[in-house]
Amino acid sequence: MGDASSWLRFETENRTGVLRLNGVWRLSNLGAIAGALQSFAPEACDGIVLDGSGLEELDTAAGFILCRHLEEAGCAGSALTLRGFQPRHEKLLDLVRQRMTCPPAAARAQHRGALERIGVATLNVLRLLRVHVGFVGVVASELLVLLRRPKLFRFKETVSQFETICLDAIPIAALVTFLIGVVFAYLLGLQAQRYGANIFVVDGVGLAVCRELAPLLVAVIVAGRSGAAFTAQIGTMKVQEEIDAISILGLSPVQVLVIPRLVAIMVALPLLVFVGDIAGLAGGMLVAAWQLDISVPSFIERLHGVLPMSAPVVGLVKAPVFAAFIAMIACRMGMLVARDARSVGLNTTSTVVQSIVWVIVLDALFAIVFQHLDI
Repeated sequence: MGDASSWLRFETENRTGVLRLNGVWRLSNLGAIAGALQSFAPEACDGIVLDGSGLEELDTAAGFILCRHLEEAGCAGSALTLRGFQPRHEKLLDLVRQRMTCPPAAARAQHRGALERIGVATLNVLRLLRVHVGFVGVVASELLVLLRRPKLFRFKETVSQFETICLDAIPIAALVTFLIGVVFAYLLGLQAQRYGANIFVVDGVGLAVCRELAPLLVAVIVAGRSGAAFTAQIGTMKVQEEIDAISILGLSPVQVLVIPRLVAIMVALPLLVFVGDIAGLAGGMLVAAWQLDISVPSFIERLHGVLPMSAPVVGLVKAPVFAAFIAMIACRMGMLVARDARSVGLNTTSTVVQSIVWVIVLDALFAIVFQHLDI
């Protein structure tokens, strides 16, 4: 089967070139077929008939080699006429020729200017805000349903989420706020020692930790930990069509997946902020005793005298609001996951970024509002 005539034969009929194909044209014989085609190299080709009456089998690999060789010889397109092919072989050859003529789909290079990039980013942000606002409305309507029918509330799922969000996060939240208390008290103490105002470190640590640092840091930790987990869990369920299964069973995905997480995180975050307050003050107390010669009883007595009750209360008031935003963003981004693994990763990353940005924005708004209210 190595002879070129076993695969093809070139003849002339009425001054028209005829290329007859023979045998089994498949991938396993591709080397011999390519060698046989090398012997067919006419100098000029005004027209040629491709005869497939002797063709037993044909696959796309052999068809591609044949079409490419004829194109290189200048015998493709209108200069080529098919004859004697079985319908399935003719369809396959036509498909190969069509695919060869289709240019590869190349992505259009876009080089936007600075102003255009700002405009596109603004439109994307507005579109995302509209999506989140719509989702808030859906969740609110489902909460109203639960108020009318409390038996629909999934208490066990909420408790399970609370354990994951709050109890499992206590060590990391306490550690981070403790270290921040240490660092803040140490840096503030370095400056206070120059003026003999060591005792005022207690004022600064108490106000900073309870009013700003603990709520902000704990919210960021929860956003990176629980918010990312919400998106990954719900996104994976969507990829595996589990959310569709929930809907088919006549259940509301919002009531099953979103509301338990929302309630759990709104209860858990104030508790974690309280733990953060205690840990941060403990860190400041440690530095005060070690570096500033302020004993623990003196630190506590000064703290009771200068720390207004409004400071920890403000921090605890911020926590549920931060939690609600984190939960809504995380669950909505999970619902927006496309049915592929890459989308899960992208939406999880987006959840963490959006949550942290919104926590900082909300903290700034709270600071402005409380300043105007003289709190």
